[in-house]
Amino acid sequence: MKNLLEKIKTGEEKLSVIGLGYVGLPIAVAFARKAKVIGFNRNQAKIELYKSGIDVTKEVGDEAIRNTTVEFTSDPQKLREAKFHIVAVPTPITPDRKPDLGPVESASRILGENLTRGSVVVYESTVYPGVTEEVCVPILEERSGLKCGVDFKIGYSPERINPGDKEHRLENIVKIVSGMDEETLEIVAGVYEMVVEAGVYRAESIRVAEAAKVIENCQRDINIAFMNELSIIFNKMGIDTKAVLQAAGTKWNFLPFTPGLVGGHCIGVDPYYLTYIAERLGYHSQVILAGRKINDEMGKYVAENTVKKMISANKQIKGAQVAVFGITFKENCPDVRNTRVVDVINELQEYGVKVKVVDPVADAESVKSEYHIELCTQKEIKNMDAVIFAVAHEEFKSMKLEDIRAMYAQANNNFGAEEAAAAASCDMAPREEKEAGQESEKLVLIDVKGIFDRQEAAKMGFLYWRL
Repeated sequence: MKNLLEKIKTGEEKLSVIGLGYVGLPIAVAFARKAKVIGFNRNQAKIELYKSGIDVTKEVGDEAIRNTTVEFTSDPQKLREAKFHIVAVPTPITPDRKPDLGPVESASRILGENLTRGSVVVYESTVYPGVTEEVCVPILEERSGLKCGVDFKIGYSPERINPGDKEHRLENIVKIVSGMDEETLEIVAGVYEMVVEAGVYRAESIRVAEAAKVIENCQRDINIAFMNELSIIFNKMGIDTKAVLQAAGTKWNFLPFTPGLVGGHCIGVDPYYLTYIAERLGYHSQVILAGRKINDEMGKYVAENTVKKMISANKQIKGAQVAVFGITFKENCPDVRNTRVVDVINELQEYGVKVKVVDPVADAESVKSEYHIELCTQKEIKNMDAVIFAVAHEEFKSMKLEDIRAMYAQANNNFGAEEAAAAASCDMAPREEKEAGQESEKLVLIDVKGIFDRQEAAKMGFLYWRL
């Protein structure tokens, strides 16, 4: 095993990546520039797309897929050809918000059945501390008949890839690495140093590395929850949250977090992994779960405020038509797993609202299979009673308010200069200060992420609201 690193570098031994999604695919492509790589995924249809040069994740691009030397396969027996294995499968939560270790357990069973002596197995999936050694290793041993520490070694290196982010990539993010012993740690570190230009950080244990990953996302979740709570408070006070954050941001140590819908397979999930193990140890989380509660309810909050604005604009709610722009869990990323935009949609439908969804970035098949929603094109958005921009895709940022105005039922209504000025000056004022009927002709525009200029929207006759 001591020579494993050199053998991988020379091509004498292969490396495998198990799970070829938003994390695994970039890893496989990156390593293929330096070593022989087997890319395994059980989904044969996805494998065929990769073989034909199509990047369904949009993380590396079609050209990179066409030119890569990754050996894409859905045949688990091909894993026997590799000696260094990277497991990069999702770790979601159950409907009752408990860790769902099904994917990582399944990957461990498949790998265990094809594991050979002298191998190193590294898990990248986000888990609570202890999962790698207490859950995964027993499965590997049982399925392989091999003994961990004798016949094979394990390590953990948490993924830090940010889906949709073209700036912070595998190569330029410091990689945390860990191993069950010093020998394994050095092999794992050496392998990742082949592709990670930013270097690696050697954690003192696998459990420390697991904990470091899970708290990264907990920290972001709590900070965003604080912003969301501020948004709720300032909305009641008639103060624009974005304006407040811009002012506060002039201080050097003010953290640049913003309110929003917190979904996805990391930030909206990982806190439950940490609180789960904490509760098993007899500690009930207060701060982490409080933040989760706020963020989990923001979709409903957005929908409720949409309905309030529609009522204010004298719109009949039942049967009203509302367009939602964006359904992915974050901007410029096709991933719709655990997106909280669906909370907005579902809540509106509870009111009897008819919702049309536009998202040129989202994977249409995933949207249909996971949420039973057929995506529309922008050209189909006409005669709307309200328009919601839920995700800040670059394509949406380039849109003009004039284009959005044409989407409404009363698109041809114009406003005089005097009325527009009054709208601009009072749009953010407390509700009791507004004159009765003043908003009756306005176009309801809900801008969750603050893409558009609030004052310009008010001058154009929009009844504008954002977090």
